[in-house]
Amino acid sequence: MIFSITCQVNAQSKTRSFSLTFLITSPSLPDDSSIYICGNLPQLGNWDPSVVKMKNTGHHTWSFKIETESAYPIEYKYTRGSWQREGSEANGRPLSNFNIKIKSDTIIKDVILFWLNGANKKVNGKITGSVKYHTGMKGNGIPDRDIIVWLPPDYGKNRTKHYPVLYMQDGQNIFDPATSAFGIDWQVDETCDSLIRNKIIEPLIVIGIYNTKERMNEYIPGAEGTAYMDFVANTVKPFIDKNYLTLTSRRNTFVGGSSAGATISFMLAWNYPDIFSKAFCLSPAFKIMNIDVVKDVLNYSGPRKDLAFYFDMGGKGLEERLRPGFDEMIKALEQNGYRKNKDLFWLVVPEAEHNETAWAKRMPGALKLLIR
Repeated sequence: MIFSITCQVNAQSKTRSFSLTFLITSPSLPDDSSIYICGNLPQLGNWDPSVVKMKNTGHHTWSFKIETESAYPIEYKYTRGSWQREGSEANGRPLSNFNIKIKSDTIIKDVILFWLNGANKKVNGKITGSVKYHTGMKGNGIPDRDIIVWLPPDYGKNRTKHYPVLYMQDGQNIFDPATSAFGIDWQVDETCDSLIRNKIIEPLIVIGIYNTKERMNEYIPGAEGTAYMDFVANTVKPFIDKNYLTLTSRRNTFVGGSSAGATISFMLAWNYPDIFSKAFCLSPAFKIMNIDVVKDVLNYSGPRKDLAFYFDMGGKGLEERLRPGFDEMIKALEQNGYRKNKDLFWLVVPEAEHNETAWAKRMPGALKLLIR
């Protein structure tokens, strides 16, 4: 059970810099317990559940204060240091993200009565099909990481048959609810298995590249983003082509992701059109805060790159803030010669939020449009 109260305490400042104070009360926890807050701002740890520790103020209450210039929807959660110990409902299901939109200095008061204890997190579902794991893959200038490889139903029955490959970001979240950050996966395994068995899409291999604590820096423009793209293009892809029955041409090589993972997926296709031919970008962060990928397209003056894109966007919470950059990117690509429903597809679902459940619902349509 959860209660949330938001109090606006001062008028909006001219500089649009706001003071945001989080107060959480949890009557079931001793005062010496450690409570963490995480969310979609750098000051909230960029969703790392063990970075931003709150201050105990007595009487089963903890506080944390930030300054932010972000007058857009903020999403956050409370944990006791990991996703296996986050706030929950009475039935043991993790609480949904808290969502707020601030326009002035704000005090937020939340009450959480129940917490996961590390052993009772309920996970629904399992991996459908055959997967293989490769651990500790090394890149230059970025942390080591694991990858997971999902194989289509008929893989290996005919050793002369080779398959297209889709490379996806946030590999923990796309197949397995047990490794997904919030206990809910994209269900890419179930989706692909169903579409392939019903002959709606051609069989393909899907690669899930795990993220790390450097996720945000790796998935946006900058030195780490450049290093990550080099890792995908020049380490992961050659490894997959060497060890699996792949169709290695750019025509049969795709890339995809969501949120910042969608940002880097677009960047991979745009910067490596000799390797990738199609990109899936769900809820992309194209132009927000210090991120601006739109300018790269507007500043491009060469011939139209032989690429196809699928974009989609929801309309609630963070999706609202991402929408302007989404619209600008579509216009920029149209100016570069891309045509709607030919090599540029997009979808807006006003009621959708920024989470795995929403992306799982939209993935079948995305695959049917691009993997034909």
